[in-house]
Amino acid sequence: MYKLIDGKEISKSIRSELSNKISLLKKAVGLAVVLVGNNSASQVYVKNKIKACEEVGIKSFAHYLPENTSQTELENLLKKLADDETVHGILVQLPLPKHISEDALRLIPHEKDVDGFSAENVGSLCLKQKGTVPCTPYGIMKMLEYENIDICGKNAVVVGRSNIVGKPIAMLLLNSDATVTVCHSKTKNLKDICKSADILIVAIGKAKFIKSDMVKDGAVVIDVGMNRDESGKLCGDVDFESVKDKCSHITPVPGGVGPMTITMLMYNTYVSAKRSLK
Repeated sequence: MYKLIDGKEISKSIRSELSNKISLLKKAVGLAVVLVGNNSASQVYVKNKIKACEEVGIKSFAHYLPENTSQTELENLLKKLADDETVHGILVQLPLPKHISEDALRLIPHEKDVDGFSAENVGSLCLKQKGTVPCTPYGIMKMLEYENIDICGKNAVVVGRSNIVGKPIAMLLLNSDATVTVCHSKTKNLKDICKSADILIVAIGKAKFIKSDMVKDGAVVIDVGMNRDESGKLCGDVDFESVKDKCSHITPVPGGVGPMTITMLMYNTYVSAKRSLK
């Protein structure tokens, strides 16, 4: 019988602890969220992040910029936020409009890079040094921790090599002494590799891609995907119904990794504010 890893419940517990910690700080904690354009999915994500800020006691500064915002205008705003002592975290919601380069994100100081995407923070992760960890991978590690899932010595397979999820979660697992294989669109024998995994993490953006014949009996399966099936219903990259009974643990979609991503964003912002007090 599988156990469902409930991201909502774990997030609720972490946010409760976080709210208490924030209330004990000597200063207000501030997060600036920048949204460029009218992407409907991005608008929902930003709304959820602002709601989470209110829940834990973080002051949010929302900056909604029109679709025709120029590269220079975005960069000027980021420079201003970088110098603002009331802002401890800066988040630019992706994707940006096609005419704006993500190079603008380099203007976010690594101390305020609560997404953990800067070269400095990525380097710190690779070197196993202190830094800000990308929110989704961090959330996955917290889920494994809360479920008392031992990582040391386990075979971990990550399907997907994005800078946001695949690469950093692979590094976190490696830092926790797992033996890690990273798969992608050019991987041969994907089915066999996935079936060797004690811990299988899937982040490729293909609805119900992972089937039961790709999963080892007793595996822990973490589904990072967020897709729509043929009926328009939210689903992950894992075919949940066919896979669940082979697993020891599995995350649902929705209600799994998603809530953890926003929770760890709040946590990273708190840590940034605490660091600024020293």
